[in-house]
Amino acid sequence: MKITQESDYALRIIQFLSISEESTVGASIIAEKQKVPLRFALKILRKLNAAGITKAYRGVSGGYSLAKKPETISYKDVIVAIEGDIYLNKCIADKSGCTRDASEKCPMHKKLVKIQQLLDKELESAKFGDN
Repeated sequence: MKITQESDYALRIIQFLSISEESTVGASIIAEKQKVPLRFALKILRKLNAAGITKAYRGVSGGYSLAKKPETISYKDVIVAIEGDIYLNKCIADKSGCTRDASEKCPMHKKLVKIQQLLDKELESAKFGDN
């Protein structure tokens, strides 16, 4: 599993908003400060808004802010908002994804499920207020 560039940017955007002294920050400022192309930042912010992680404000003093306190936003929340559910292997997401139809008795499946649980736990415990 590899975190995509989009998820990396999203994590950086949330980190930036979590430490910003401004109540709202314009997309162009976020993009500039985080070295994210503006069009890509806007796409990411739309996904974060849809997930309820950020809020958008229109108008002259508009911009973006966190919709929740940073310490309640996990890295997993952000990655799932961008990528969808995170799975190490397709058989973990859907047992019918096993080409051998053996997920129940497969020793690899059992080990990967344990690793998946550890990954989920770590991503859920990493919060933005935990600097």
